[in-house]
Parts: sequence; structure tokens; C-alpha cells
Amino acid sequence: MDEVTTWWPVDELGPEKVMFARLPAGCLGIVVVDNVALGPAIGGLRMTATVDAVEVARLARAMTIKNAASGLPHGGAKAGIVMPGDLVIPAREGVVRAFAGAIRELIEYIPGPDMGTDETAMAWIRDEIGRAVGLPSALGGIPLDVLGATGHGLAVCSEALSEKGLLDLNGARVVVQGFGAVGRNAAVQLAERGAVVIAVSDSRGAIYDPAGLDVAAVAALKREGRNSVADFADGQKMPRDDVLTMDCDVLVPAAQPDVITKQNVDSVRAKVVLQGANIPVTAEAEHELYKRGVLSVPDVIANAGGVICAAVEYRGGDWDAALATISAKIRASTLALVDYVQSDDLEPRMAAERMALERVTAAQSYRRRYGPSVPDA
Repeated sequence: MDEVTTWWPVDELGPEKVMFARLPAGCLGIVVVDNVALGPAIGGLRMTATVDAVEVARLARAMTIKNAASGLPHGGAKAGIVMPGDLVIPAREGVVRAFAGAIRELIEYIPGPDMGTDETAMAWIRDEIGRAVGLPSALGGIPLDVLGATGHGLAVCSEALSEKGLLDLNGARVVVQGFGAVGRNAAVQLAERGAVVIAVSDSRGAIYDPAGLDVAAVAALKREGRNSVADFADGQKMPRDDVLTMDCDVLVPAAQPDVITKQNVDSVRAKVVLQGANIPVTAEAEHELYKRGVLSVPDVIANAGGVICAAVEYRGGDWDAALATISAKIRASTLALVDYVQSDDLEPRMAAERMALERVTAAQSYRRRYGPSVPDA
């Protein structure tokens, strides 16, 4: 890897800083600090073979919008480690620790877990530089996956939509694409609120039952280790990606970015889309859903539970404080989003961005721009 060539959009919000770092084992580190007007930027560290600077920049901007729209005192950032295939654990630890050393002086960035990293990786980073969120409980962390922070937030978002009369959770047919930590917890919590989860998928397959799956049993199967939902004894097996186009009341895409695009959006038959993953719906697809009257709640609103939990952890809060804060903030941001959409006839993404920009712009007005002021003589 001798040369890095890339691009990213620049506007009045950012990005403020972009950093590349050569790491061991042929890995490349990328950090985009988008905006810090509201405070130090929180954003996850993604470690995959396919992550690139454009993806990191898109996600960093999404974190700026998410943190601001959620009312958090944090800016937005994101990081990625491009790795050549699978790394064994000792090599992964060396790469993550080297990445931590590279960001030691980038004090405006607080890393958290994301695809390919976990609380152990955050513990390595904290050991190196003294700052990270999403830590193990032994280090004062609030385990996001155990708590189900993001899934809890998605369920609260659905409750707020019900409060606005846009969704009847009782008996609502739910499809979850991506039955990992986020999708699994969302499915369990939506079922607890009266919804009927009719289909779920993971990277290896999908299952369907029109009468409703035993979500708790499927979740228990997944927690056993390497099992796929396709190994579940009950339910009909189906092609993995077919879940995106099933007739349902609520679709939760909770896997990877850009799974609903202009190529397949016309086949989406959900009434409400709750974006559980980061940027799972492209801008073109969001526009098409809006024209068809499908409410697609953007990731910056619907899946903010994880970063809200991280912000609570950063300030020394506990599980109860995290759950209460997630509930309060996501309910408030969802209700505000619906008001913007209905009163100003805005697409949901545009409404979320307006909510966030109002707060970021206000914060930026307090920042020094041209050097220290000089008093009049």
C-alpha cells in the first residue's frame, strides 16, 4: 500500500480533520473528525477489509447529525482500519494498539466500538491513551450489546411513532434484516411491546413464519456462538436478502450500509422503515420511499441509542441512567422529527439534518473564528 487516493465532501460543518496512519500487518488507519462545535467527537472504530475513507467520512457526518439531533454535548467523528483479510487475535491487538498510538494527540476524538471491534478493543485503546467508550464493565463501561442500547432505542422510536398515530405496535408485523447485536435486541424489545416478528436474517440465511417467530428462542440460538438463524428448527427458510422486500408493517435494516438502494427500493413493501444500521438506505432510496408515503426514520434518529449510551458512560453513568437517557432523548428526537416532517413537508433525513444544524450552528456561533479580539484603544 504505497499510495492513498480518495476524496470527501467539504462544507461549512467540516470535516475538521482527516488523518491516515500506516499500521502493522499491512493495515491502514483512517480518522475523520467532522465537527466538534458541540464538544469532543464520539464515533466508532470500524475494522474491516472493505472500509475506506469515503465511507468513514459519510459515517463521520452522520455522527455529527446524530449526536446533535439527540441533544448530546458531542461532535461527530468516525474511524476505520482497513485490514487485509482476517487477522488472528494477537495481530489484531497489535494493530489496534498501534492505531491508538497514532491518535494519541487527536484529543478531540473519543473512539467507540463498531463493526469489527468490541469492548476488548476499546480496552486496548484506553490502556494506550486513556480514552475510549464502550468499555468492559470491569473498566466502568456499560456493555452496549448486553444492555441492548441500540435495540432499546429502536423500540422507543417505534413507541414515539405509535404516540403520533403513525404506527400501531400491537400486532405489527416486523422484519429484521441483520440479526446481530442491534437487530436481535430490537426484535426482542419490539416483540415485548406487542409486535409480531415474522422474519429475521443474518449473513448466512433467513427464516420466516407468518404467525410470528419465537424471537427469544432465535436469540438464544444466536448467542450460542456460530449458529445462523437458518439453523433454527421452526420457521420456513428463505433466501437471505428476500427479507428486504417482504410485506410487513416495520422493516428494520440492521446490518450493513446501503442495503436499500435505487435498484431494490421499488420492491420494498414495508409501511415504516426503522434504520437500525448506519446509513442502510441510500439518499436516492430514501427519496423514493418518501414519495411513496413510506416513513423511513433515518439512522441518526432511530439508532442513536448506542452513542447516547456511550455519552452516559463517558460521564460515569450506569445502566439505569443509560436506559433512562436513551428513552428520553430518542422519544424527544422522534417526536420532533415527525413534527418537522408533517409541518414543513420535509423528507425525514432533511428534517433530522435541520434539527441538528440548528443546534450545531448555534454552538458554532460561540467559537472564536479570527483570533483573539483586540479591545478598542
